[in-house]
Amino acid sequence: MPARIRLQRRGKKNQAFYHIVVADGRAPRDGKFIEKLGTYNPNTKPADIVLDVDRSVQWLKNGATPSDTARRILSYKGVLLKRHLQIGVEKGAITQEQADVKFNQWLQEKEAKMHQVKSEDDAKKRETAKARMENEKKVNETKAAALAAKRQAAAEAEAARQAAENAEAAPEEVPAENAAEAPAAE
Repeated sequence: MPARIRLQRRGKKNQAFYHIVVADGRAPRDGKFIEKLGTYNPNTKPADIVLDVDRSVQWLKNGATPSDTARRILSYKGVLLKRHLQIGVEKGAITQEQADVKFNQWLQEKEAKMHQVKSEDDAKKRETAKARMENEKKVNETKAAALAAKRQAAAEAEAARQAAENAEAAPEEVPAENAAEAPAAE
């Protein structure tokens, strides 16, 4: 029974979510499995990977072969490095403490890289949002200026209409001597 470490698809259409499992090589993709090692969500950036490293190393030690995608995920999470270091410990090339120090150092470097990638991504998102807000403010100012001009034009038209009505009504009420002065005052 050749054991394989592979992905088992879950999730909706166009929203894939995977379980990382150990299964018989002859079993169907989404069929029966021996043990679930973790999950993989490629929909997020960066992808979310939850993996039991120690159990994965144990399965590799027992002869399980990973699929191509599972191999990349195991490498990304450091399982293959830890297995490599364990082989060195078994052969006597290094001690267990040295292997643990090397693995922890690699994990810290990896976390620092991931933190930097996330912070750069967050900064890019903030810059995009800031630029979008500035563009929206410019558009709103343009709309407000156009609306103010329209209101001013409407007010001027109303004032002109009222002045015309007053001018028509003014000659009847104003005595003849003051008629010449009335239009100049308005």
